[in-house]
Amino acid sequence: MKTYQALFIFDSTHKDDAVDKILESIRGEISKLGGEVQDVARLGMHEFAREMKKKTTGHYVRMRFQIAPDKLQFLNARLKLNENVFRSQIVVAPKVRPPAEKHAEVAEEKEDGQS
Repeated sequence: MKTYQALFIFDSTHKDDAVDKILESIRGEISKLGGEVQDVARLGMHEFAREMKKKTTGHYVRMRFQIAPDKLQFLNARLKLNENVFRSQIVVAPKVRPPAEKHAEVAEEKEDGQS
């Protein structure tokens, strides 16, 4: 399985509890396809750079999940059929290193630069 990151935009007319129900349905779709949701981050309500379908704002949610690459096309098809999903974009998730590794590399670079 491969790790993906998705950005979802939901209509601004939805309340928080409605957004929760939509997210649960998306989790269900991922689970049906043999995937697993790792993280969900609500990014809040944001204005669009330009008007889309007579809308100017939307609820933004970022989701990180694992799914087999061959199942991704089926997930995209299901998302397009979901009337509650205004927009979605799925990309391969960037590799995340633990913070301890980052600090160790920075410390090594500083030591090498001082010598």
